[in-house]
Amino acid sequence: MGKQIARRIGPLTILAVEVLLSGCAGGKVGDLRMESQSVELGGAESAQVELHMGVGELKVSGGANKLLEADFLYNVASWRPEVKYEVSGRQGRLSVKQPPQGVGPIGNTRNEWNLALNSQLPIDLKIEAGVGKSNFELGDLALTRLDVQTGVGEATLDLIGDWKRDLDANIRGGIGQVTLRLPSKVGVHVEAQKGIGNIQVSGLKKEGNAYVNDAFRNSKVTLNFEIQAGIGEIRLELVD
Repeated sequence: MGKQIARRIGPLTILAVEVLLSGCAGGKVGDLRMESQSVELGGAESAQVELHMGVGELKVSGGANKLLEADFLYNVASWRPEVKYEVSGRQGRLSVKQPPQGVGPIGNTRNEWNLALNSQLPIDLKIEAGVGKSNFELGDLALTRLDVQTGVGEATLDLIGDWKRDLDANIRGGIGQVTLRLPSKVGVHVEAQKGIGNIQVSGLKKEGNAYVNDAFRNSKVTLNFEIQAGIGEIRLELVD
C-alpha cells in the first residue's frame, strides 16, 4: 500500500513532505532579494519549458513579449533560481529551477516567482511545484503539451481562453487541493483517477469513464486531460 501511495503522489511530493518534517534542510534566512530576468526567443519557433520550484509561491501566466519575463523574490540565498536557455535548430529549451540544495529552512521565509511566458510561441510546458501555493493562468498561451505535478498546498489552473489547437495535459495532484477552471466554448475531455482523495465536478457530465462538456464532439478544438488525484481534492469547474 505504501509503495502505491508513493507512486501516486510522486517523488517531488515525497521530498516536500520530508522538508516539512525536517524543518530545516540547509540555507539561512537573510535579506529579502528582488531580481528580474528575461529570456529572448533567440530565433526559436517553439519551446520546451520546464519549471521546478521546491518551496514557495509560483505564478505562471502569458503576455510576455520575450520568451520569459520573470520576477523573483526570496530571502534564502541558496534559493536563487537557476535560469538556463538554449536553442537547437528552431526549438528553444528553457529551464527555471530552484536549486535542490536550497530546500529549507521552513519558517520565516519568502520565495515567490512571477513568471510570464510568450503567448504566441508554441510551448510544451512542464511544471513541478513542491510546498506552497500555485496559480497558473494558462488560457492565453499557445500550449502544445502540459504536464503538472503539484506537491503540498493549493494549486489553481485557469485554462479559460480562446484555444486555437488541441491540447494533451497530464495533471498529478500531491497533498492538498488542485482546482481546474475549464472553458465551455471548446471541447473538454477529462479522465480522472482518484488516489486517497476525491474529485469534485461542476458543469461537466459523466460519459463512460470520463467527464465532458457540451462542446465536446462538436468543437474543432479539444482539451484532453488525464488527472490523478493524490491525497486531497481535485476540483473541475466549467466556466462560461
